[in-house]
Amino acid sequence: MKFLNSLQPLGLLLLRAALGVIFFTHGFPKLTHAGSGMQAMFVQHGLPAQLVYVAAVLETFGGLLLVLGLFVRGAALLLAIEMFVAIVKVHSVHGIMAVHEYEFPLALCAASLALATVGAGAASVDHLLFGDAHRSRAAKPSKK
Repeated sequence: MKFLNSLQPLGLLLLRAALGVIFFTHGFPKLTHAGSGMQAMFVQHGLPAQLVYVAAVLETFGGLLLVLGLFVRGAALLLAIEMFVAIVKVHSVHGIMAVHEYEFPLALCAASLALATVGAGAASVDHLLFGDAHRSRAAKPSKK
């Protein structure tokens, strides 16, 4: 199964693209229609009304950054935090055992956290601009 290692850049590109499209399509309507209806929904779940603007910008532009592969670690970490807050404040009202209530935001949170930890991959603007400089010392192969 070693041949799958050569497909890692493609796998990360597909993961980034899918997540980016999902976040963008959820964030853009919030950005363009962030009126009182959307704010009321946030307040109903115990969140400040102005947080709708933060979520809208984060999802719209974070999604675009994921698709481009630019500043992926930071964008993905912020999106993972947002999804965690959404799970806790909105989707888990029926308890932790009602996974069907929050399975979609959980998958988005986990995928975003995975991208935050592994980075954008070779098929990204991050790789073009920064190369392997963004990798931690632990992730770099040792020279013997």
